[in-house]
Amino acid sequence: MKAIVLKPTGNGNAVKFAYEERPKPEIKNEDDVLIKVLGVGICGTDLHILMNPPLHPSNPGIIFGHEFCGQVEAVGSCVKDLNKGDKVIVDPHPPCGYCNNCRSDRPEMCENLFLHGEGIEGQAATRGIFKNGGLTSYAVVPAGSVFKINPDTPFQRMALAEPLACVGYGIEKLKIQVGDTVCILGAGPIGQLFCALAKANGATKVIVSEPHEYRRTKALEIGATRVVNPEKEDLKQVCMEETQGLGVDHCVEAVGQLLMTAIDMVRTGGKVLMFGHDETAAPPIKLGEIVKKEVEIHGCFLGKYYYEKAARIIESNILPLDKIATHVLPLSRYQEGLDLLESGKALKVVIYPEEY
Repeated sequence: MKAIVLKPTGNGNAVKFAYEERPKPEIKNEDDVLIKVLGVGICGTDLHILMNPPLHPSNPGIIFGHEFCGQVEAVGSCVKDLNKGDKVIVDPHPPCGYCNNCRSDRPEMCENLFLHGEGIEGQAATRGIFKNGGLTSYAVVPAGSVFKINPDTPFQRMALAEPLACVGYGIEKLKIQVGDTVCILGAGPIGQLFCALAKANGATKVIVSEPHEYRRTKALEIGATRVVNPEKEDLKQVCMEETQGLGVDHCVEAVGQLLMTAIDMVRTGGKVLMFGHDETAAPPIKLGEIVKKEVEIHGCFLGKYYYEKAARIIESNILPLDKIATHVLPLSRYQEGLDLLESGKALKVVIYPEEY
């Protein structure tokens, strides 16, 4: 089967992708599920991995792509609730179950998810980054990572399950209520999902800050009540105008470098959610502002508890996910998908295999 594979470049830990033939995977464990891949979303993390130098670690040699979905092809001997033909979404971050975080009911913080290189034990480690993922025709994952979804659900929507689960987990941390005001920094696919879910949770005003016109236009389609070009407008002034000078109840930082901006946007006692992931960022922090305003700052990473909800949301059509999955391309045009994202002319690009 054809696959997108990560290859070392010979320049430090930098990687590139290549098209390769790989054997169809087989079930080896009693809880394995063989999935016929239907679609794979290209994630911002994927772009970071392919940068030189990379902004995110990976494991050269693996099949790339962690935002995948598909149909059950076969199951291991102990899997009883899945059958061939079932449509499923996949959590690509299976926890080990035995580290301190897993045993403390924090599987999203599993200490073994980010192991890479030879000798990874058990099932832990993110599929599509550290172990074989979905940019191919078939993939094997543990049954605990698979969630059934309505068979009529289009794969373009299903491929948004992983980012939707992560965003949904963040929304639950904020506890957005009817009548709340929200500011979102960044309108990539993550920012757009936050916009859609904030509105669905009852936010009456959702202000989206984004320098790219294409993304601002999309945000309005998805539910933003006001969009701001931060390069030409004063975002804080806009937030104050929209909240009678109080500041917004919640600010989502979906960029990775704008913590202080987010703190400035919220009211006294407001909440900031840090979602954007940039390990190189070291923004200056005015601790006095956090203390005097009693700002709550939350980090948000993975959405382990939200996949079942994500499946129900996706199949319900309650969110305008088709406006976020803007492009669908075959595996052979993967580079075109990367180019679209880097140019800012797409939100979410979904890749599908051309043969099985």
